[in-house]
Amino acid sequence: MYERHIKETVGYIRDRFHKPIDVAIILGSGLDTFADLLQDRIVFYYRNVPHFHDSGVEGHESLLMFGYIGSRAVMVMSGRQHYYEGRGMDTVTFPIRVIAALGIKTLILTCASGAIREDLNAGSIVLIKDHISLFAPSPLRGENLDTFGPRFPDMSHIYDEHLRNLVKQVASEHGIKISEAVYNFYQGPQYETPADVRALRVLGADVCGMSVVPEAIVAVHSGVKVIGFSLVTNKAAGLSGNTLSHEEVLTVSKRSALDINTLIYQTILNL
Repeated sequence: MYERHIKETVGYIRDRFHKPIDVAIILGSGLDTFADLLQDRIVFYYRNVPHFHDSGVEGHESLLMFGYIGSRAVMVMSGRQHYYEGRGMDTVTFPIRVIAALGIKTLILTCASGAIREDLNAGSIVLIKDHISLFAPSPLRGENLDTFGPRFPDMSHIYDEHLRNLVKQVASEHGIKISEAVYNFYQGPQYETPADVRALRVLGADVCGMSVVPEAIVAVHSGVKVIGFSLVTNKAAGLSGNTLSHEEVLTVSKRSALDINTLIYQTILNL
């Protein structure tokens, strides 16, 4: 049934957007303004797309869009499903299977995160170079979808090195400061405790958030190359003395969205 649902969603999209799609983008909390850069934009509400579900989180618009960046056809998801919303991992990662089935070869993931590494602060832009998924239920659990990938996929290079080098080149050319970092998945919806943060620092995490990792794992299993951007919106628990809130996440995201948008836009032009 799951694979039939994927085919139904793919058919719905192909009936409405006829060009081969080069890049897919998932926009995280407060980063929805990138969609304004799409040329010839077509917009659908998630609720009208077969087997898509609205996000229940503020700052996630639940819009599926298609358009162009230069000559590149682009699919943009403004909003995502989160594990903490009570969805299963098959639902959280369903759009990634659709992306792969559409033949899209590059996926750009964006999200907000809390900083664990000392040199990262609110407003810092992070290029994800690796992640820690020890605390994430595997999105590949259960029967393997052989048409997408192998039973035991290699995860040595989840965030494509060639694409990361391209992003760093774009950042240098446009005077945008970015840092490479290791992202840790946290199930949420509660924020991490100070003890969690101390443990994650020992494990090698630089930032912590509640998305991206399941999507990235399924993308790699499906043969899709991944770029991951994370915008630091706060220091992680116990590192600043401030109370953590989603309102702070949205405020910082909107303030720093211009640089993230420039990075994504110029990276797509240079693919």
